Amino acid sequence: MCDDSLSFSPQLMSDSFPPTRKSGFHRFRIGRMTITALCDGYFPLSAHDVLRSGEASLDLLLQEACLGNIVPSHVNAFLIDDGLHRILIDAGAGDLQDVTLGQMAAQMTSAGHHPSDIDIVLVTHLHPDHIGGLTRNGEALFPRAMVYVPREEAAFWLEASHYDSVDPSVRATFEHAHLILAPYVADERCCLFDPEMSWYGCLTAEALPGHTCGHTGYRLRTGERDLVFCGDLFHVVSVQLAEPSVTVCYDDRPTQAKTTRETFLAAASRSGDIVAAAHSPFPGLGHIQKAAHGYVWFPVA
Repeated sequence: MCDDSLSFSPQLMSDSFPPTRKSGFHRFRIGRMTITALCDGYFPLSAHDVLRSGEASLDLLLQEACLGNIVPSHVNAFLIDDGLHRILIDAGAGDLQDVTLGQMAAQMTSAGHHPSDIDIVLVTHLHPDHIGGLTRNGEALFPRAMVYVPREEAAFWLEASHYDSVDPSVRATFEHAHLILAPYVADERCCLFDPEMSWYGCLTAEALPGHTCGHTGYRLRTGERDLVFCGDLFHVVSVQLAEPSVTVCYDDRPTQAKTTRETFLAAASRSGDIVAAAHSPFPGLGHIQKAAHGYVWFPVA
């Protein structure tokens, strides 16, 4: 589907289960940019196993969001086309996780793009659901793209000595990161970078640490309003916006993740930036507003 303009729906989007959109891609234009959200699929997330609510009542937060314990965690990737370059933000899970995932490449084809069209891939972090789609059967899926990985992220996940310091749910990342990046490293197409790195004069990396040590967002300046790709700042949007202190078991540094999220939400609500989130209900594009307590997500309509 293609929208010629951007608007926001005046209600909170729930984390519906399963996904209800018939199309696995959603495209819109803003300024001179065309943004295509690509649905890699979803996985069922057990809120009581994954969310860490501290003093807040998780049951009450779920009830207020009209959610049960099992919530779909949508996995979204995003393709930017400025007319000259095609940039992919994250690549989905490939065949590393649930059978309900791994659809990013097919959705890209449905949207009229081919992996050979992609100039660069920007990785928010190295968890499997963000990098698995970079390869297929051990071969690089994107034949000419340069893959950019945050330097601090690579230093952590490519070093096995950190294995015991992370939650068991993400320990497979150490092996997966090596396997997935290997063909790009062999072709000298894997580049490490530091925060504030820029591409094409319109896209800048911004450090958003906590979920992982090198977790990184990307700010796109469109000439109209900014669009910020925030990776895994939230996994259950309607809960973690209502109560930003809620963390997840996947967070390497929960206290830092909470602080980063609170700072980001306050800034985004003031600026009116469009937010593109990897695990918000597809297409994962929305606008954040301050509420009486916490924040509210208004999805792109």
